[in-house]
Amino acid sequence: MASKEKLPILNRDLNWLHFNGRVLQEAADPRNPLLERLKFLGIFSNNRDEFFRVRVATLNRLLKVERSRYDTPVNPRKALKEIGQVVQAQEKEFQQIYESIVGELASHNIFIINEHQITSTQGTFIRKYFQEKIRVCLFPIMISSLRDISSLRDKSIYLAVVLGRKDKALKEDHALIEVPTKTLSRFLILPPEGSKRFIILLDDIIRYCLSDIFSVFGYDTFSAYTVKVTRDAEIDIDTDVSKSFLEVMTESLKQRKRGIPVRFVYDQSIPQDLLRIITKRLEITKDDPIRGGGRYHNFKDFMGFPNLDHRELEYEPLIPLGHKDLPQNRSILSSIRKKDILLHYPYQSFQYIIDLLREVSIDPRVRSIKMTIYRAARNSSVINALINAARNGKYVTVFMELQARFDEEANIYWSERLREEGVKVIHSIPGFKVHCKLILIRRKENNSNVYFSFLGTGNFNEDTARVYADVSLLTTNQKICADVVNAFHLMEENYRPFKFKTLVVAPFNMRNFYIKLLNREIKNALGGKEAWAIIKLNSLVDSIMVKKLYKASQAGVKIKLIIRGICTLVPGLPGISENIEAISIVDRFLEHARVIVFCNGGNHQYFITSADWMVRNFDNRIEVATPIFDPGIREQLRTMLQIQLSDNVKARIIGPGEPNIYKKNDSPPYRSQVEIYNHLKKELESASESTF
Repeated sequence: MASKEKLPILNRDLNWLHFNGRVLQEAADPRNPLLERLKFLGIFSNNRDEFFRVRVATLNRLLKVERSRYDTPVNPRKALKEIGQVVQAQEKEFQQIYESIVGELASHNIFIINEHQITSTQGTFIRKYFQEKIRVCLFPIMISSLRDISSLRDKSIYLAVVLGRKDKALKEDHALIEVPTKTLSRFLILPPEGSKRFIILLDDIIRYCLSDIFSVFGYDTFSAYTVKVTRDAEIDIDTDVSKSFLEVMTESLKQRKRGIPVRFVYDQSIPQDLLRIITKRLEITKDDPIRGGGRYHNFKDFMGFPNLDHRELEYEPLIPLGHKDLPQNRSILSSIRKKDILLHYPYQSFQYIIDLLREVSIDPRVRSIKMTIYRAARNSSVINALINAARNGKYVTVFMELQARFDEEANIYWSERLREEGVKVIHSIPGFKVHCKLILIRRKENNSNVYFSFLGTGNFNEDTARVYADVSLLTTNQKICADVVNAFHLMEENYRPFKFKTLVVAPFNMRNFYIKLLNREIKNALGGKEAWAIIKLNSLVDSIMVKKLYKASQAGVKIKLIIRGICTLVPGLPGISENIEAISIVDRFLEHARVIVFCNGGNHQYFITSADWMVRNFDNRIEVATPIFDPGIREQLRTMLQIQLSDNVKARIIGPGEPNIYKKNDSPPYRSQVEIYNHLKKELESASESTF
């Protein structure tokens, strides 16, 4: 029997690399505007760096632990070898795509040039810029004086410089220069020549001006090659109970900067004797992860590549839509009181949330505001609105998650700002994250408390809301609101469990709740009734849920998956998962909404949630799934899911065969993100027409 066989569960790390391969496909896709393709290279590069800093770092840690002491089916040595093979193949493809894009930019009279291609006029401009802006930021380190690899900063790129003299009067020497991309743009736009536009990278400006730095020491020949260190970004949390969690996190972040290297990358054209000198000085051995690459690294900077008046080379601006149930210059609270409202970002405006917070900050009947914050924008209007509410005498409570990876320092900063303004700030405890997205507003009406709630799938972050596709529910359903009240009590009272009547809350019962609903679908399928589920997530990794989905498929339950990232389940296997279909959509916006629908014998159940189906979400985080009761909103979600399941432009098939095959059929091109925007636009226009 298939059910007694060992069921296939894919390696999550290799599967994630396949997801990043889909990002690389977007960089290669000629249907995307040229500058957007360049930005996808930047996204791919940034994703890969974070993968090494987190997942490869974890596997490296496992290597140092005896096999009997770690509980994982993954052999870390084998996994690292397989990862290396995929990364090497993707790097080759990456370089080919970059060279192709550079060539296509040239056909539009946009030229990315290096230090060998500079004209005398450009050289004068560059040297002036170097003297005025760059030189003050450069602090070379002589390699002979380098202590160890801890001297090199994570996320930074360095030029390894060979210093020589033509007449051999001086012995060859070597230096490292950090390229100051944290303070200066990676790109310099040079004066145009007719219709031709030129851009040079900061790295190459420094290469061109090396004589301005080192000729004073008698050197007259120079060459430079990029090197880069990627460090373990996992934070070891101190358990000293005498310290506040804020102190613990601050100290742990300092340790991250000295994290163990997980990768050393270099320009493959570097002279071998220089590479030997650097690796010896940095105590890098042949057993360490070391890889040759192209001339340029930290391609994440290309996410900010400048547009030189060629708007046709970028996506057409998407103007966020209004919402048909939120009229302009009308109280948002009064609109929510009439009916539940679902917002779709980035298709609809995130400004509604800012406006809501502004409204409640000055509403004299609003008594308190509570909110969870996982990642905030760099210049956060959300934070400013909360500060304004506190200044207006509201009781404001913020649960600020200090363990949001790579946003820890920003969240520490915002915590201090909020506390200075009288906001009550609560922090998490080590090993346990608050990932749910909640707002609770308490308003006094007729001497009674009336609650308004916001429950979302994405962060309260106006920056990411422009590029992350999420949904959020605004409701005054008092049953849901009562559970949101308890969710905040849960966070404020040392995670004491509460009973929830409508919300599904992790880490208490979320996995078991989904298992129960799948068991009901299994029962209905075996009884000859209609049985199905549609599950849209970022990641499907939890092995218990994967096995339960296999069992549901074997019972005849029809399951459709929309999984943007990791999917360790293999759909379409005869006798195991033949009733499961799965796609992944990677497009202009990052698919981030989690939406789950169960047939339930015809009485369909809809949920939106902050949680993926991963062990960390089920067992180590406060997560919330909220049921959708409003029939109109259910219809909105059903339409959105059907549009995505019909995508035949940006959807890839997840299956047992070759990864990242585009879903194609004989139907006309159907791009779901475009269709969702058009659908919401038509809804808005129809609602506007009906008011006249």
